[in-house]
Amino acid sequence: MGVNLYWSVLVCTGLSPVTTGPTATPGQDQDGALRGGAAAGMAKLLVPLVVLGAVSGAGVPVSPPSPRCPPRCLCPAAAPSPTLLCARTGLLAVPPSLDRGAVELRLADNFIGAVGRADFANMSSLVHLTLSRNGLRRLAPGAFADLRALRALHLDGNRLPALSGPQLRGLASLRHLILANNQLAAIDAAAFAAFAATVEDLDLSHNNLPALPWDAVAAMGSLATLTLDHNLLERVPAGAVARLPRLARLDLTANRLRALPPVPGPPGPALAAGGNPLHCNCELLWLRRVAQPGRLETCATPAPLAGRLLGAVPEEELTCRAPAVTAAAAHPPAVTEGQPLRLGCAAVGDPPPALHWLGPDGRVVQNGSRRSVGADGSLELRVATLRDHGGFTCVAANAAGEAAARVDVVVVPLPVPRGRDGDGEAAAAEPGPGPSDMAQAGGNDTWGGPGERRVVAAEVTGSSARIRWLPQRHVPGVRMVQIQYNSSADDALVYRLLPPSSRTFVLRDLAPGRQYELCVSALRVVGDPPAAPRPLGCVSFATAAAPPGCAAPPRPHFLGGTVIIVIGAAIAASVLVFILILTARWKAAAGARRPPPALTSVCSQTNGGPRPAETPELPPLPPLPPAAAGGARGLFPSHSYPRRARPRRHGSLPRLDAPEGSPLGPPLRPSFGSTHWMLESTV
Repeated sequence: MGVNLYWSVLVCTGLSPVTTGPTATPGQDQDGALRGGAAAGMAKLLVPLVVLGAVSGAGVPVSPPSPRCPPRCLCPAAAPSPTLLCARTGLLAVPPSLDRGAVELRLADNFIGAVGRADFANMSSLVHLTLSRNGLRRLAPGAFADLRALRALHLDGNRLPALSGPQLRGLASLRHLILANNQLAAIDAAAFAAFAATVEDLDLSHNNLPALPWDAVAAMGSLATLTLDHNLLERVPAGAVARLPRLARLDLTANRLRALPPVPGPPGPALAAGGNPLHCNCELLWLRRVAQPGRLETCATPAPLAGRLLGAVPEEELTCRAPAVTAAAAHPPAVTEGQPLRLGCAAVGDPPPALHWLGPDGRVVQNGSRRSVGADGSLELRVATLRDHGGFTCVAANAAGEAAARVDVVVVPLPVPRGRDGDGEAAAAEPGPGPSDMAQAGGNDTWGGPGERRVVAAEVTGSSARIRWLPQRHVPGVRMVQIQYNSSADDALVYRLLPPSSRTFVLRDLAPGRQYELCVSALRVVGDPPAAPRPLGCVSFATAAAPPGCAAPPRPHFLGGTVIIVIGAAIAASVLVFILILTARWKAAAGARRPPPALTSVCSQTNGGPRPAETPELPPLPPLPPAAAGGARGLFPSHSYPRRARPRRHGSLPRLDAPEGSPLGPPLRPSFGSTHWMLESTV
């Protein structure tokens, strides 16, 4: 077939298979003629060959081409797995024509400034990715989400400012993460969550990290090498390194560490901590004992040991000094209940001691809404109560011992008025200090007498209490009354704002068997800015304990679920009753629509009168008029005439009441399907 097609093309083009060129004319150079003829012949022979190849190739299947190698990249065919070598090719972005089945991709030493979400999409077989020294500044969230098989990621030598959680999402098989020589100043705690169980090598050296998410690092159970040199780290939490069971090498060189917590061993991880301003005291005895020749840990302080190698300092010179409290005082030393108070404490020692406070009850003071301990060791009481009256203890502790100092706090109860007028206003003479207004549960709720309390808790039950206080009409500028209270088991303050005319308030939803502290203050608006709240009084009361054997009241969410179930059941029942009513009504209507029974009285079907006793013999029927030839239409050409009431039976029913033995035949029974009945109805 191909030969025949070739000859057909030759014939159509006017060529001969023997003649390959024109004949040289006389006077023409013979060699030139031969060369020209040969060239012309070859050109003419190529045309049918091309046409033959195109036609013959149309019916032959062609194998798909192999994956195309991106421009400027090398794709060695001898590599055991698909490899793309695109290093030092001047790329400004990730090539879009990457082989998505590649196993290794090297894009180092280019000018790629950002990596998008689709740059490495569907490259689920990629194992090794190198993006080093590109000036990379931005990683899109989920940029590596499809690289589930990736084991090594090199991002060193770039300009990444921070790492967030979504940027490294999807790297479930990552073992080596190299982020050295960037500009990292912060790392999100969720940035390492995707590969915390698989990573073995983490390099964060030569960055600007002042801190590290140590909790996230401690969760890396397979971590063997942690490189943190040349950063700005100032602290390593105690126990952070001890939670890394497989750690073999830890590099903390050239940071700002003054102390190092002990690491597990021996044998422990190989530690490098040179270049840090270490404070050489008894806390570094463990490092001195594990030091090996050639170690470069150098002492920066104290002055007698400055500049000396830690390994060359005798152990007896690495000493600590017990703490001593230098100052402890309350500012101010005495306050009226409801006002703020600050307690300061200062201590010295080597190493610097940590400060904490003990309350008058001997328990450690914790941060809360009413109390807070500052970073400098000071204690702030935002609302002083009579329970704060007494001695607070400042405790300073370090590795050499402890020291304590007592600070006395005086909380003066609010003055109790000696009398008031009929409207509840205070007397002209200002009374002196009276007894404490800290009332017990169920205390006296009367308001008369010279020794009355200004705030009283009455009608106290297991879940509610009624609070009463004196009216404050004599206080100028009162705009609102504020109630604040909290439970002894919870430091969170609860606030209530009431109109200035209020004299009582009922607290609800209280916990049974709890001790509560409550203060009432008057919010005034005097001057600009407004004046501070004026305390009116405080009271302490305890709710009644829950009766033994009684079940606890249901939770709000339980009550809400029960109400929803009851409402749903009611709706379902209503719908069911409605359906039953509709079914009953339908059945009743269907029974009413049944056809009436057969009529036995002919008179009831005609004129409705009683049946005569005797029926006279009817004359014979006259012949039908000619118009009857057309059937019913001839008799009744139009149905638009109104229906007439007929006083007697129509003549079209001659045999309805015929007696027995009549020549007209036996009497007929009326039928709704008979022609006569239809005609009668029509007329």
